[in-house]
Amino acid sequence: MRFTSFLILSLISIQVSAQKPVSIKTAPSKPKLVVGIVVDQMRWDYVNKFKPYFKSQNGFLRFVNEGASCNNNLIPYLPTVTACGHTAVYTGAPPAIHGITGNNWYDNIQQRMVYCVEDASVQSVGIENSGAGKMSPLNVWTTTLGDELKLATNFKSKVFGISIKDRGAIIPAGHSADGAFWYDSKSGSFISSTYYGKTLPTWLTNYNNAHIVDSFYKLGWNLSLPNSVYEANCDADQNDYESAPFGKEMKGFPYNLSGFVGKDYGKIASTPYGNNLVMDVASQTLINEKMGLDDFTDLLAVSFSSPDYIGHSFGPNSWETLDGYIKLDELLAQFFTLLDKQVGKNNYTIFLTADHAVANVPGFMQKHHLPGVVMSDDGVKVELSKLLTTKGINPKVISAISEFNIYYNHNLMDSLQISQDKLTNIITSYLEAKSYILQVVDSRKAAIAPLPQNIRERIVNGYNPQRSGDLVFITKSGYVGGGNTGTGHGVFYNYDAHIPLLFYGNGIKKGTVNSVNYMTDIAPTISTLLGIQMPSGSIGKPILEVIQ
Repeated sequence: MRFTSFLILSLISIQVSAQKPVSIKTAPSKPKLVVGIVVDQMRWDYVNKFKPYFKSQNGFLRFVNEGASCNNNLIPYLPTVTACGHTAVYTGAPPAIHGITGNNWYDNIQQRMVYCVEDASVQSVGIENSGAGKMSPLNVWTTTLGDELKLATNFKSKVFGISIKDRGAIIPAGHSADGAFWYDSKSGSFISSTYYGKTLPTWLTNYNNAHIVDSFYKLGWNLSLPNSVYEANCDADQNDYESAPFGKEMKGFPYNLSGFVGKDYGKIASTPYGNNLVMDVASQTLINEKMGLDDFTDLLAVSFSSPDYIGHSFGPNSWETLDGYIKLDELLAQFFTLLDKQVGKNNYTIFLTADHAVANVPGFMQKHHLPGVVMSDDGVKVELSKLLTTKGINPKVISAISEFNIYYNHNLMDSLQISQDKLTNIITSYLEAKSYILQVVDSRKAAIAPLPQNIRERIVNGYNPQRSGDLVFITKSGYVGGGNTGTGHGVFYNYDAHIPLLFYGNGIKKGTVNSVNYMTDIAPTISTLLGIQMPSGSIGKPILEVIQ
């Protein structure tokens, strides 16, 4: 009887189970396209500051309202400059590992200054008899996100990089990219190098032949919003401490650019139209290379350089910077529409970040009684040369000073029998007496320097014995390298090192992340989302809060 009851209950249980099948959750499919956007010199606070004035809900605000926002994303190394930033984003590694220790560095092995993407073994494509295209990712020592995507799909994924700056296109695209295109300021065309192929794609040649840059010059640079908005949110339109990239006679809005038509194709980079050029080529790449249309995830790496040119000249509190971001927001909205149409709204993943941020213009800071002073590497070198001469030491024992690094000429020091300790003591004692210096650090001993751990780690993360200086000098807050006008970046302070990080699309969980994360976490996050290996040198961690 007990067995019969058990059997009946078992049959009922089976029938109930059959009527209510257990639902099995399936993981969302991988995105067909990943788009990486780096906005050169974008501060974290810009999105919040400019949010009320964005004209579309489909640009920056699509990230904010429908995606994930990481509010405390920091750069974990020094110096905070363009080449290092782009490399860290796409490798997940700091300069100590990926090898790009600056935009330029003194190579201690070759004993000469080196540009980050220079490559004498390749030739220009798209322009003849020019060194502008003798570039490649040769100097990057690790794999990138695009390289790992290629490896994971047996090189069936398509990977392209586009930027005004060569380093902004080449480094993010990686070693195995299908193409990288950057702007040549002399010809007004986008070019490449033989590293990627012998000729430009036909569609890009056709775009170059249209000379779109002249069309933008004819439009001039006019404000997108009423004057009252800029007056309420920005510094004065014209200031003596701003640079004049369009000529001394042209200050303040509106900017008449028609005089540059057919004559000077470099000025476009200092206007928002530089972003239009990049977006044009990115869109043409997306369409003509049929990205995101098959079963293999593709990567499109886009870097907007014009905010950096504008920011250096006018600063973060200028009418030009605000207007540039209003116009960039409209471009992003157009790009989202194109992605939705070609790839499908749920079929792509996009992230937006910056390679570094920027300091306020020193003159602006002084006007408001805040720390802000101009200094320069060249000035430091002149001072140290005079110092060493007075002490009977050949000033050539310093090979170079670049991006807060002081490089020793060890061969000359040996021949003159000058010890490194002696030279370090002389330089350190002199510089640390200067009002602009916080501390001078022996690079090899940075891990035990009398500084907060966070700063020590950033120096260590930026140091490589082949490509870094023997000493690093840390400036006080507000001291900006450069000339008497405009502003700069490169230090650990939050105005340079706190950058935006926004995600949207397939596999991204809507929300806000307020915990601290780092630029080197971006590549591991996308790698985890795609289910592929992290780049070879990555030391970052995936930001799990943004992944569904």
